[in-house]
Amino acid sequence: MRLVRSAPIVVLALSALVLSSNASAAGDAAAGAALAAPCAACHGQDGVTTLPGYPNLAGQGEKYTADQLRAIKSGVRVAPLMTGQLDAMSDADLVNLAAYYAAMPRPVGQAKDERLDVGAQIYRGGIARKGVAACAACHSPVGAGNSLAGFPGLGGQPADYLVTQLTAYREGVRVTDESLGGVMRAVAEGLTDGEIKAVANYIQGLH
Repeated sequence: MRLVRSAPIVVLALSALVLSSNASAAGDAAAGAALAAPCAACHGQDGVTTLPGYPNLAGQGEKYTADQLRAIKSGVRVAPLMTGQLDAMSDADLVNLAAYYAAMPRPVGQAKDERLDVGAQIYRGGIARKGVAACAACHSPVGAGNSLAGFPGLGGQPADYLVTQLTAYREGVRVTDESLGGVMRAVAEGLTDGEIKAVANYIQGLH
């Protein structure tokens, strides 16, 4: 069953939801560094992955990363390759790990010269005729996100990872936007495979 939502209205409502939510306490980056060794195998020693299908963690907002780690640990976010990786960690450990990666510089990626105009239009202006909101509304014009609100930075993320996540949102497989009214599913459901690839490529080179 596909979601039936008006993405622009959902985006306008996010500020009230964010103000009413509890922000994660600041973590201890040094303590997080001691926990990060196993993460390097997939996400890189410096938080920048070299493997296909994995996200960069470096420079990602602490609240967002901590929330995603909680979701993965609880099973709300399905990540088979992360199975068991977080089981022995306390909530404080997850927050400290998030703080460690948040302190790292976000990488700069390179987009391919393919349908950049389409990707730029979707990211900056959305697709009004389909009710697709602009990505920049929550993730900032330069892809830096909003760390206090828990909206992730997207700039420099690998395009293949972004394609996988946007498709998962579109198909209702990923539901980690539930506390925000399903905004990502509402946006992604209006995107074709080609549009997802175009905006993901554009975001990879955004900084």
